[in-house]
Amino acid sequence: MANVLNIDKKIAVIGALAEGSSIRSIERITGVHRDTIMRLGVKVGQGCTSIMDAKMRNLSCNRLEVDEIWGFVGKKERNVRMGDPLEVGSVWTWCAIDAETKLVPAFKVGARDAATATAFMQDVASRMAYRVQLSTDGFHSYAEAVAKSFGTDVDYAQIVKVYGAYAFGERRYSTSGVLSVEKSVKTGRPDVDLISTSYIERLNATTRLHMRRLTRLTLAFSKKRENFEAAVGLHFAYYNFVKRHNTLRCTPAMAAGVEGSQWSTGQLVEATA
Repeated sequence: MANVLNIDKKIAVIGALAEGSSIRSIERITGVHRDTIMRLGVKVGQGCTSIMDAKMRNLSCNRLEVDEIWGFVGKKERNVRMGDPLEVGSVWTWCAIDAETKLVPAFKVGARDAATATAFMQDVASRMAYRVQLSTDGFHSYAEAVAKSFGTDVDYAQIVKVYGAYAFGERRYSTSGVLSVEKSVKTGRPDVDLISTSYIERLNATTRLHMRRLTRLTLAFSKKRENFEAAVGLHFAYYNFVKRHNTLRCTPAMAAGVEGSQWSTGQLVEATA
């Protein structure tokens, strides 16, 4: 059982999960049964979500970028049938990043619709101490969600990129590059030169690299929504508090003044106990 594992085993398991190892590979390396790994991951992941919620308050972020990343629970949307549980199918992870400190102040798992967009933006707005510049892509629900959440107390703009295709036909995950970029100011007076979604797109790549459930063309997936949400919570807490950012030379939480020092994986595990 996860609650009787010694602390060294827990640290080894959680560290491997956070770095993107699969559950079965962790089982082979550590000797801990995969069911125990799963239960421990869910427990620590839920604790990480609570830690994020408590610590990401009154933040002095200046420039936020927002995006959503696709995944699925149980089966892909095209395979969902009548009578399947409501949690089965496509699921989207909404997240924000501070372009200066690389901090992820908030995330939300849900559908890709107006209701989820509004709930997520309201959560982001509630965590900010000052007026921010906000950039998103052209997804239609963002404008209304930002208006409901920030009102006029935001400098908000959208950036829409048009991509090309390869000469030999369209590829699923690759493009021949950006053909054009259109920036559109929606609210306030954002600095046009700083309207961008580059940092959030890079965060999406990091998320897919370190979350086995979101890796492109992976065999790994969550069978339960609870497991998926716990994995997301673990990833972003590990990213904020434990993982040293090479450019910043510290963790995002340190750069943003949320924490004074870099956490170890053991400290993260102990904080969720």
